[in-house]
Amino acid sequence: MRQFTPEQLAEIKKMMSGDPYDATGNTLLLDILQETQEKCRDYNNIRPSHQTEKDTLIKQILGKTGEHIKVIQPFFCDYGFNIHVGEHFFANTGMTILDEALVVFGDNVFIGPNCSFYTPCHPLDVATRNKGVEWSLPITVGNNVWLGGNVTVCPGVSIGDGCVIGAGSVVTHDIPAGTLAAGNPCKVIRNL
Repeated sequence: MRQFTPEQLAEIKKMMSGDPYDATGNTLLLDILQETQEKCRDYNNIRPSHQTEKDTLIKQILGKTGEHIKVIQPFFCDYGFNIHVGEHFFANTGMTILDEALVVFGDNVFIGPNCSFYTPCHPLDVATRNKGVEWSLPITVGNNVWLGGNVTVCPGVSIGDGCVIGAGSVVTHDIPAGTLAAGNPCKVIRNL
């Protein structure tokens, strides 16, 4: 488990609160971000046949994991400690998680290649955006969910238990449990 200074913890709480914060000039957060980028680089450069080494490092990067998880390289995230994955989690190649807020995956989640999960939000007003202001909203993916390749999940979205999200979808709002959903924007097609 990572250890943070009281100052870093205060900035992390601000980042995760959903309130605006300085994302580009905050050296305390930028230091943690850089440390995580280094760990992701190390993870992505481990030989694929060295599974034990990969398992150890991915569990150091992520905040909470089940015992049996598999993340195919390359993998990218911002902070790592805000990512919680359940038991029997599988992510195919190219997963990206911008985890300024919590990103929680349930048990038996299968993620297709090149899927992205984004928690940061940016102002529409250009002057405010250029100051580096952002806020973040959490993402939740339930149990027994399958996301096809190239799915993008936007800030503040929850995907219910037992869902299937079609390849190439952009999930901009909550998806109810037990449904097949697809498209841009992603819409429920039918119950499963």
